[in-house]
Amino acid sequence: MKTNKILSIIALLGLLSFSIVSCKKTDEINPNDKNSIVLSFENRVGDKTLVLGTGVYKNTSGENFTITTLNYFISNVSFKKEDGTVVKSPNDYFLVRQSVASSLNAELKDIPAGNYKEVTFTVGVDSVKSISDVSQRIGVLDPTSYGNDNMYWAWNSGYIFTKIEGISSVVPSNSAGLKKFEYHVGGFGGRTSATINNLRTVTLSFADAATVRANIAPEVHLFADVSKVFDGVTTLKLTSTNVVHGMAAATPIANNVAKIFSVDHIHNVAH
Repeated sequence: MKTNKILSIIALLGLLSFSIVSCKKTDEINPNDKNSIVLSFENRVGDKTLVLGTGVYKNTSGENFTITTLNYFISNVSFKKEDGTVVKSPNDYFLVRQSVASSLNAELKDIPAGNYKEVTFTVGVDSVKSISDVSQRIGVLDPTSYGNDNMYWAWNSGYIFTKIEGISSVVPSNSAGLKKFEYHVGGFGGRTSATINNLRTVTLSFADAATVRANIAPEVHLFADVSKVFDGVTTLKLTSTNVVHGMAAATPIANNVAKIFSVDHIHNVAH
């Protein structure tokens, strides 16, 4: 009886030792390992998924609206580890377009293994890239790639950071008889002299760590609540603010856009 008890204790200790070693191996971070982090954007209006052209929504002023276009640039992404280390991806630029499903997922590659607790990004295209030679502005920064959905002001040599267009019954009819509103936000601070800077930085914390490993590529699911464009830092009424193409007039919109983002959840996806 006594021998059996001793054997049972030894077996239990062995099992615990194996579990500790297993956990340690699972949690080990190899600084040479890298993988991707994907920022997955879900555009919404309040608690409803945004549907272009058909969804009818209301802002807090009681004005109805339908969104027909929603585009915004994301750039200068960085991630902060639990130990405070910051990993930057300064050369990645993304154009999120609600009409293009593939654009809703922004993949940041070659992120070093670690436990990440925070993401920071810019809404817009920074001044350095905005004034760089056209040969260096490729991919989503190529002004010729937008087709009819222009995201570049040739007259101002700058990108439209955020484009929100739609219709509302409270908006006066334009020359084409359409009750259309347009918010085009730009302004990177000026080429040769200081001008309006509508670039905005967003920092979001993670409730659960994004754990990058050689075999784990986290997906960070973000909500972008378009209703806050009207009801953010500044309340905007469509009856009085319905067409904005520019910089100074667009600053309140830029301030509101910076508040539309939040983290919903994180999938630490094994590959």
